[in-house]
Amino acid sequence: MKWNLLLSACLGMLSPAWAAGLFVATPLTASHAFTPGIEGPAVDRAGNVLAVNFARQGTVGIVTPQGEARVLFALPGKAVPNGLRFDRDGALYIADYVGHAIYRLAPGEQTPRLFAQEPAMSQPNDLAITAEGVLYASDPDWKNETGRIWRIDRGGRVTLAAEGLGTANGIEVSPDGHTLYVNESVQRTVWAFTIAPDGTLGGKRLVKRFDDFGLDGMRADIDGNLYVTRHGKGTVVKLSPDGAVLAEIALPGAKPSNICFGGPDGRTAYVTEVEHGRLLQFRVDRPGLEWQRLHGSH
Repeated sequence: MKWNLLLSACLGMLSPAWAAGLFVATPLTASHAFTPGIEGPAVDRAGNVLAVNFARQGTVGIVTPQGEARVLFALPGKAVPNGLRFDRDGALYIADYVGHAIYRLAPGEQTPRLFAQEPAMSQPNDLAITAEGVLYASDPDWKNETGRIWRIDRGGRVTLAAEGLGTANGIEVSPDGHTLYVNESVQRTVWAFTIAPDGTLGGKRLVKRFDDFGLDGMRADIDGNLYVTRHGKGTVVKLSPDGAVLAEIALPGAKPSNICFGGPDGRTAYVTEVEHGRLLQFRVDRPGLEWQRLHGSH
């Protein structure tokens, strides 16, 4: 009943798009193909979806647009991946939250290599990337409900970019490269920072505060709208850059963990969903920012 009411509300809000077949979520992979650690995700130039912890912890899986899945590689030792990001050259960056590290898989290579490591991190959780290839990593301390943001330059040098946050989780850079967004899962807030020319962060300001349910992954489309997964609510909310709710998409699963964009035109959203350990998909109205950069349109 609750799901039907939410669906009806979303339908009323999105009636023109819904009629065009947008914002209707369906499964892409079989249930429990991934562990409860399913996260990531990211889409390569060929349109395959990469997501972490396929079949077992410590792996990165690759899924075709038709839903066929296999292990692509495993991280070494006790490393466990979380956030994934491609840069505009097609290199893949993998956040290892156990080893406080970032791995990099160069185009054409089969084995990821250690790119950056910072013992002072609680963990690198999710990753954002600028057009120039600079990474920002969210770093939640779940036990103390606090968090930080780290900056990792193209040479792998790690510097603390912001501290004093709540449980920092989803993170994204605006299309113009001037704003970094980060959400806090426990505090249910989305914040924006101004990115200075030297990459430092300042001007922290509140974008959106939610009254219930958690926040997890977050990605932008080419217009700068944010898609935020609502962990526990089973939805993805679409926010304008200033925090207005533009849409809320109901999912067949209560615990979405993260989101990315792909498909032949960048307008297919892929969502990692923990309750059923699977990937979901739905069509959107505008391409994702990371997809646009990966395909050479900047």
